[in-house]
Amino acid sequence: MVLELFAMLRDVLPIILVILFFQYLILKRPLANPLRVATGFALVIIGLYAFVVGLKLGLFPIGRSMAEQLIAFDNWLWVYLFAFCIGFATTMAEPALLAVGQQAEEAAAGKIQGNVIRLLVALGVAIGITLGVHRIISGDSIHHYIIGGYLLVILLTFLAPRYIVALAFDLGGVTTSEVTVPLVTALGIGLASQIEGRKVLIDGFGLIAFASIFPIVTVMGYAILMDRVANMRGKTP
Repeated sequence: MVLELFAMLRDVLPIILVILFFQYLILKRPLANPLRVATGFALVIIGLYAFVVGLKLGLFPIGRSMAEQLIAFDNWLWVYLFAFCIGFATTMAEPALLAVGQQAEEAAAGKIQGNVIRLLVALGVAIGITLGVHRIISGDSIHHYIIGGYLLVILLTFLAPRYIVALAFDLGGVTTSEVTVPLVTALGIGLASQIEGRKVLIDGFGLIAFASIFPIVTVMGYAILMDRVANMRGKTP
């Protein structure tokens, strides 16, 4: 345990050094509350340690276990349903998504609702992971799916209102955070290891890419739809 805590300190140390360097050597000002900052970093290290241990003990094993048990049903519908539900549920639990949604709502002056954004992103992740699971099951090449997904994103970028484009791309990155990644990665590895003819390294990974692409699609698609509805209402006498 002590060695692992020191390993976490080693990983966080570059962040601490960068902050202290700019604070004392560039800004040439002391920290406003050194004790509070030190306590915060200590909690970060302990929290990261607890998170990594939790991944090893809980999330990774349960993801693989679920994949193995669902495949044993000999009905791929349950695998697709689990992929959709776990993608939606983990995304709704992402603290980073909640924070971005709230800030976007405050900055958008009524154009964006934080709860709607969370639902759209969760739906996009659910669709993406389900499609990624289908790729693993079918054995298709990931290239066609990723290229097709980004071509769709590029098309929607030209069609979507300007205020939503940058936010949509940021939301795609928010999904690859601490809650979604462990379970989704474990699901992909579990499926690839249980399906005959699949290779874990080639077929087991890639679900996170799907989880990043399709929230962009759902958010921009919703903005385009709402913009069209608003224009139609404005033209109605």
